[in-house]
Amino acid sequence: MSSSNGKIITIIGSGLIGRSWAMVFASGGYRVKIYDNQAGQAANAITEIRKQLGELEEAGMLRGELKASEQLALLSSHDDLAQALEGTFFVQESVFEELEAKQSVFQAVESLVGDHVILSSSTSCLLPSNVFSRIQNQSRCIISHPVNPPYYVKLVELVPHPKTPVTVMESTHALMSQVGQVPVCLKKEIDGFALNRVQYAIIAESWRLVQDGVISVKDIDLVMSEGLGMRYAFIGPMETMHLNAPEGLEDYLQRYRAGMRKILTAFGPVPEFSGEAAKRINEEMSELIPSDQQHLSARRERRDQLLLGLAKLKKQQ
Repeated sequence: MSSSNGKIITIIGSGLIGRSWAMVFASGGYRVKIYDNQAGQAANAITEIRKQLGELEEAGMLRGELKASEQLALLSSHDDLAQALEGTFFVQESVFEELEAKQSVFQAVESLVGDHVILSSSTSCLLPSNVFSRIQNQSRCIISHPVNPPYYVKLVELVPHPKTPVTVMESTHALMSQVGQVPVCLKKEIDGFALNRVQYAIIAESWRLVQDGVISVKDIDLVMSEGLGMRYAFIGPMETMHLNAPEGLEDYLQRYRAGMRKILTAFGPVPEFSGEAAKRINEEMSELIPSDQQHLSARRERRDQLLLGLAKLKKQQ
């Protein structure tokens, strides 16, 4: 895309999330430098990306206006951090989910870039005030939390550090929108951000229902995939309420407020997700999908193909 103007984005970490970010940014025409502290891993990541871009192009699902070969030409691999950061305007950290590791990465990065460079983390649950606690200039720090896999699921949660100004939020929002992601802005930091708080609420009640013998693992998943998930792929819970009563949201609350509160107060305690219940639920899940790599890889491939199909459908909205 023309608005990228050859600008450079640096990805720190070449695992699944790092590779996905590289593909997303390259689809927008940005030059992307991939860095990994394990020699050769960044180069291996580009080999894997080459394969994925070719497959996406064949399927007609390649993102952006550039051909796969043109996007691939925008990528470079680096084993030297200083070289990877040279000329960058945006750094997207994607190392493993461990606070000390992320803090160390940003300490090293800050010493090598100017104050104008935005420092962004892919963390899914660590608070920005902790991730960036060792940074001197915290006003250019932000969390950009993607949904796995980011290339197929476009939502990105933007979570500010307490010192992050509106301008950094706006710049990051504009960048994510320009490369085809769908950014949402949290107004302040909170444990779990928004997505995982909603996701964990669903997981917790689903777990309780199975644990208490109300429903099977298979059927609780169907409640989501064939029920709630059908509409939540296109409209959220607030709009669902607004549309599910003749006169909109206020009417919905008048009709269902008491019932909702009665059910919510009947929810059990937070599950331990361990012990005998976890063993039993895992056995039930493994009967449906065995836990060996062959079966898990096949189901992940199926998931990604279905997400591709859904993305195609959503483009027609």
